[in-house]
Amino acid sequence: MARGTLKFAKPKNPLKTLMRLIKYFGKKKYLLIVVFLLVVYTSFAQIFGSYMLGVIIDTAIKHENYSLLINDIVLLVCIYGLGVLCDLTYTQMMVRLAQDVIFNIRKELSTHLQDLPIKYFDEHPHGEIMSYFTNDVDTLVNALNDSFANIIFCFCNIVGTIVILAIINIYLALIIYFFMALLVLFIFFNTKKCRKYYTMQQSEIANINSKVEEDINGMKVSKAFNHEDESFESFDKVNKSWLEASQKSFFHTQLNVPVIVSLSYLEFTIASIVGACFLVNKWISGLGSLTTYIVNVRQSAQPFNMFTQHINNILTALAGCERIFYYLDEESEIDNGKVTLIKLSDEGEYKNRYSWNIPTNEGTYLTKELRGEIVFKDVTFGYNDEKIVLDDISFYAKDGQKIAFVGSTGAGKTTIISLINRFYNISRGEIYYDGINIKDIKLDDLRRAISMVTQDTHLFTGTIKDNILYSRRHSTFEEVVKAAKIANCDSWIKMLPQGYDTVLFDDGHNLSQGQRQLLSLARACLSMPPLLILDEATSNIDTRSERLVQKAMDELMKNRTTLVIAHRLSTIKNADAILYLENGKIIERGTNAQLLELKGKYYALYQGKVELE
Repeated sequence: MARGTLKFAKPKNPLKTLMRLIKYFGKKKYLLIVVFLLVVYTSFAQIFGSYMLGVIIDTAIKHENYSLLINDIVLLVCIYGLGVLCDLTYTQMMVRLAQDVIFNIRKELSTHLQDLPIKYFDEHPHGEIMSYFTNDVDTLVNALNDSFANIIFCFCNIVGTIVILAIINIYLALIIYFFMALLVLFIFFNTKKCRKYYTMQQSEIANINSKVEEDINGMKVSKAFNHEDESFESFDKVNKSWLEASQKSFFHTQLNVPVIVSLSYLEFTIASIVGACFLVNKWISGLGSLTTYIVNVRQSAQPFNMFTQHINNILTALAGCERIFYYLDEESEIDNGKVTLIKLSDEGEYKNRYSWNIPTNEGTYLTKELRGEIVFKDVTFGYNDEKIVLDDISFYAKDGQKIAFVGSTGAGKTTIISLINRFYNISRGEIYYDGINIKDIKLDDLRRAISMVTQDTHLFTGTIKDNILYSRRHSTFEEVVKAAKIANCDSWIKMLPQGYDTVLFDDGHNLSQGQRQLLSLARACLSMPPLLILDEATSNIDTRSERLVQKAMDELMKNRTTLVIAHRLSTIKNADAILYLENGKIIERGTNAQLLELKGKYYALYQGKVELE
């Protein structure tokens, strides 16, 4: 399946999708039965009320029994009054049930979003994922609030009309049955077209969302390279695909009304003429029966018209539901680890407060010191089977060591970092954290034992304090300030109008790029696990700020194993080992002095004879 083109020609199994949807009603499923009964009675009240109207007319014309006439009128009022009450009740019940279902689905969507592996987000546009939360959920809201109950109502009306017409006069009823059959045939074939194009329309909306999000995120780049026209053309292509699908879907939808109305007028005309002939020749019991017949004829097309509208809403909702369930069925991030972190104390450094808790085959547990040592052993990895990114990589980082990675873009530096966090699973080889295979460590505990600062800083909507607290939510305000001081953030944060309570929005775009990077460093300073990863952490900081931050980082890296990726060689000169990567392999390793003495790739880079891409 191509990126950004999640499409189904039609719901593959509407019944299965519907049954799965019903499960979201939980313990309130029985209320659906109550709603069903109330809807059935509401329909009965309308049909039987029209029948009683004819009885009342015949009784009034004959002037035989006024007491019976009054009783019939009272009965009619009671039937209609109870029908109105049932209508109000089931409408409110269905709205409340629908909101509960939508709440649970959105909750599950959000939970599953957190459980998906990073690979899923690499392969699917964000706009497509957003469409599950917006467009697909919205179609489901409309169907649950309105269409599901009305489908039952329309069906009961159709059945009730068929029965009442047969009771009045079977020969007159045959006329209506013929037109009903025409309507059914039309609805059947037109609905198939509607289902196809509605599903296409929903999918194209997802593509539009993806394109709009991409254009907004890349607006600066687009303007910088005068790419506005090309961006518009690209959007226009996606928008035209949506337009084509929408025009076809709305054509078939809007076709329902004129066809059904035309057939209903023709049906009413023929039924009125034939009915009048039956009355004149006394082939029908009386004027009241003819009135009931005409009323039901006039109303017979209405449930079909409503039925087509609501069936389209339901088909759209089922198509959206199927997309949602397709997303929910995506495999979650695999976590078979059993080794966990246990807290030993509330005092001291992180490695003194926590320890590894390792289960044994005998059902007991062993504790192992948390140190922050990393070992790569013959690791091979590729994002797909066609291209190997890392080829037989081996290295180690002992407690407190600083290991630096150098190489051009695409050499595999960031991939190494991603594998330590188990954002991706390796193809071959093994990675150890403190001598424990990382596959055996629970993901949450593994990532708690790692502090990471990436080149692409992401700040969340909220205060500066909340963003620093992101790495350690239970920290005190004093600890937040201390972390900010280490990262040289405190001075400029205090100069802001609201200080640490300044609200950040839109990924922190109300701050400079350098300030955002410094906040990311402060976040890492607050969380102090023994393994620190810096992926181009100073790339967006000016030279003056770099000197201040480098001093703070030296303090931060004390007694911590540090893995550093950097283009600026000044930040890694004092590393215990520098690994030069090229095409997924380590081609040089050693200290700064050793690599300069070797006069190889690193030497050429250091002397400025080559530049990293």
